[in-house]
Amino acid sequence: MKEIKAAMAGTVLNVFIGAGDDVTAGQEVVMLESMKMEIPVEALEGGKVAEVKVNIGDFVNEGDVLLVME
Repeated sequence: MKEIKAAMAGTVLNVFIGAGDDVTAGQEVVMLESMKMEIPVEALEGGKVAEVKVNIGDFVNEGDVLLVME
């Protein structure tokens, strides 16, 4: 299982994928907002999403797991 983590603290603006979706390397999976800037979070590797751990509006800290991939 691979985890995609937040690179910085912020609020989840959008979640572009769901459990069971196939993701390619470089695909944006989550959009965070921090200090009035939008920060896209991209998948580093391709795979299938096993679980999404965040919802729109959630606040995450740096290093928090956003989603788990198979």
